[in-house]
Amino acid sequence: MAYFSQQLINAITLGAIYGLIAIGYTMVYGIIGMINFAHGDIFMIGAFISLIGFLICAALGINSAPLAIVLVLLMAMAFTAVYGWAIERTAYRPLRGSFRLAPLISAIGVSILLENYVQLAQGARPKPGGGSIVTGGFTLFSSDGFDVRVTWLQIVIVVVTVVLMAGFTWLIASTSLGRRQRACEQDMKMASLLGVNVDRTISLTFVMGAALAAVAGMLFLMYYGVVDFFIGFLAGIKAFTAAVLGGIGSLPGAMLGGLAIGLIEVFWAGYFSSEYKDVAVFAILVLVLIFRPSGLLGKPEIEKV
Repeated sequence: MAYFSQQLINAITLGAIYGLIAIGYTMVYGIIGMINFAHGDIFMIGAFISLIGFLICAALGINSAPLAIVLVLLMAMAFTAVYGWAIERTAYRPLRGSFRLAPLISAIGVSILLENYVQLAQGARPKPGGGSIVTGGFTLFSSDGFDVRVTWLQIVIVVVTVVLMAGFTWLIASTSLGRRQRACEQDMKMASLLGVNVDRTISLTFVMGAALAAVAGMLFLMYYGVVDFFIGFLAGIKAFTAAVLGGIGSLPGAMLGGLAIGLIEVFWAGYFSSEYKDVAVFAILVLVLIFRPSGLLGKPEIEKV
C-alpha cells in the first residue's frame, strides 16, 4: 500500500507536467485544426531559459527562492512567447490556405531546427541545475518501514497546474479573447466577416500555449534537476498523446490525458519494467484511437457541408 501510494504521488506530479504541455497542443488544434509539433521543443527551450535564469539569479545574489522563481518564470514565459509567435508567423500563417500536410511538415522542420539550434548553442551534454530551489517535504504515513513522502515541489507543481487549467478554462469560456477563439474554431471566414482579427487571435493562442510550455519547462527543471536538448521530443510526443487521449480540443481533456499518461508510465515502470513504459503509453493510445477516436472527453468532429 505504501509503495502504491508513493507511486501514485509521483504519477500525479508527472501527469501534471504532461498536462501543461498538452494544453498548448489542444489550444492550437482547437482553433486551426492542426498540430504544432514544435511545441515540445518550445517546452525544451523554456527549460533551458529557466536554467539560465536561475544561474543569473545566483550570480546576482538573489537568495530568495520565491523571488527567483517568479523572476525566472516571467523571463521564461516572455522568451518562449516570442518563440511561439515566431513559429506561428513563419511556419503556419503563410501555409494556412495550403493543403493540410504543409503546415505539419513545416512544424516538424521547425522542431528539428530548434533541437539542433539548442544543441549547438548549449552543447549536447545534459545540463544540471535548478533542482535545489525548492526542497523539503513531509511524510504522509509509514508502512512496513517505507515512508510515503510528498515534497513541497510536488505540491507546487500540482497546485500551479490546477490553477492554470482553471484560469485558461475560464478565459476561453468567459472572456472576449475566448469568444474570439471559439468563433475562429467554428468558422474563420465568418469570424473575420464579423470583425474578429483572425491572425491576431491565432497568434495570441500560440503565445499562450508557448507560455504554458515555459511553465512546464521550469517545473520539469526544478523537479528533475537536469535538462538536455532532446527532452522536448519525447515529452512533446507524450503530451500530444495526452491531448489525443483526453480529447484534443478540450482543456480538461488535456489535463485528464496528462494524468492518465503519468499514471501509465509511472506504474508500468514501478511494477513491470521501466524499459517498456513508453511502449505501454503508446499501446494505450492505439487502443483509444481504435475504440474511442474522439478521446475520453472529446466530441466527435462534425464535418461542415
